[in-house]
This record gives sequence, structure tokens and C-alpha cells, in this order.
Amino acid sequence: MQKVAIIGAGRVGETTAQILAEQEICREVVLIDIREDAPQGVALDIFQTAPFFEFDTRVTGSNDPAAMQDANLVVVTAGIPRKPGMSRSDVLDTNVKVIDGIVADIVRFAPDAIVIMVTNPVDVLTYRVAQLTGWSRERVLGQAGVLDASRMAAFIALETGFSTRDITTIVLGGHGDLMVPVPRFCTVNGVPISHFIEPDTIDEIVQRTRGGGAEILALRKNSSAYDAPGASVAAMVDAISHHRNRLLPCVALLDGEYGERDVAMGVPCLLGNRGLAQVIDLGLDDAEMALFRESVASVRADIGRMTPPD
Repeated sequence: MQKVAIIGAGRVGETTAQILAEQEICREVVLIDIREDAPQGVALDIFQTAPFFEFDTRVTGSNDPAAMQDANLVVVTAGIPRKPGMSRSDVLDTNVKVIDGIVADIVRFAPDAIVIMVTNPVDVLTYRVAQLTGWSRERVLGQAGVLDASRMAAFIALETGFSTRDITTIVLGGHGDLMVPVPRFCTVNGVPISHFIEPDTIDEIVQRTRGGGAEILALRKNSSAYDAPGASVAAMVDAISHHRNRLLPCVALLDGEYGERDVAMGVPCLLGNRGLAQVIDLGLDDAEMALFRESVASVRADIGRMTPPD
């Protein structure tokens, strides 16, 4: 991939840019932010690590949205973050206005790009981007499930002592308190986690996964999570850039999968060089499907709060 533009040079944007550069996932990363000089400073700081990490990816910053010109992929992290005690939905009213302006710039300067939404509430705002652009669902994705699945895997590793490299997890639904971790599909090198962990402890891990972001926010106090979110975005960009056909849980527009349409939800997605190649429709049991539908209803309620686009 030649060029990735990151809108928002805050902590998530900075971490994402650092990983993309270190791993040389693309040839050029440009950070764009409305704060004067901020993206330039972040970009210069990152690029000065190149001699240590031995990368040639060019990292630049700009206050001009035209800097995303001809980007192959645009990552959107801009918006107000949560504060302790706030839900992801609490920032919707402000962030939808921010995203509306950003989308207009993307359509103008990067009309052929793939978009990865990170700004919360990510399910709702991924839907908003699709609404405003009219682009196919292959090109409009959201980052959430990759992060939630990584959190669940980390908690399983802490509980069992097994290597995180061998732990695979699946988290579906909205990126919030009603997300749907699915223990039945979680394994340690192919062995179901129920072989190693008691049911009550699995339930505790599920609940901790749902509150994973809030837990970090409460501990940090002055910042929400940014290391794991940045790494999650980079994993998605890597899968697309290198046409890896990786199966990752992402926010995607549903078109009949799981019996749902016209909503953006976290589901297993096959990612390739054109973005979303396929949504994988898992055979959920009745209890899992009930939780998924509850999560869908919550996202639909937030979608209904937004003013329809002009």
C-alpha cells in the first residue's frame, strides 16, 4: 500500500502511525489534525525513531485535509474521547458532527480510499460514513471487534498462563456494554477454553471483556486506551495492505447476515486488498443470537438519534 492517512493525531492516531511505520505496512503515513502544529510534531517525533527501528516509511503531518489526497486508506480517529463514567453513546452527538465534516473531506480528496472508523460510538459512525458516502460496504469498516477480541485473549492468557499466540477469540455485536463475546468459538491452539477454565470464570472473563475499555479509562483517569486500539487498527491495515485474507472481527454493514440489514455491527470479516471480502455468518445458538439481537437493538437506537444526512 502506498499511502495511509490518519485523521486525528491524538494518542490512538499516534500509536497507529508508529506501528504502521515501524512495520513498514505502507510507504507513506500522513497525520491530519485541526490542532495547529500538533500533527507535524507527532509525525516528526515518530520519524525520528526510524534510525532505531530501521524503517523507511515517510511520516508527515498537516492541518490541511488536502494532505490525504490519493490515500489508499483513511483511518478516522478524530473526535472527543470518553471520560470516566461516560458510555461510548454519550459522545455520539458531538462526534457525529465531527465525522460529517471529515467524510466530506474524504469524498473530496480520497474518493477511492478504504475507510476504517475508530471514533466512538464506532458502530453508529461506521454506519454514518456509509450513509454519507454511498460507498459499498467493502470500503467502509470499523475497528472494534479486533480490539475486543484481543482484550478477551489477554484475559484468558492471564487466567490460564498460556501464550497469547495460541489464543483465538471471537467477539460480536456492538462495541459497548452489550458486545457479545462468544466463548464457544474461543480456543487455545484449537482446544476450547472450556477445557481449561471453569464456567463461572469464563463468565467473569466475558464481563471483563465488555468493560475492558472502561476499566482502562478508570485506571488511567486522564486518558482512554490507545496502545491496544492502535495495534488493532494496524492489524486491519496490514491485512488489507498485504492482501492476507485474514479473518478478523470488524464492524461491517450487514446485508442479511445474522438476519439483519441496514445496520453496522461487529462480525467476523475476511479482509483483503479491496477491504471487506466477506462477512462470515456463524451459526449462533438461541442464547447467543438473543444477545446479538439485543446488541443490534442498542446500535439501532443510537442510529435513530442521528439527524438524517442531507
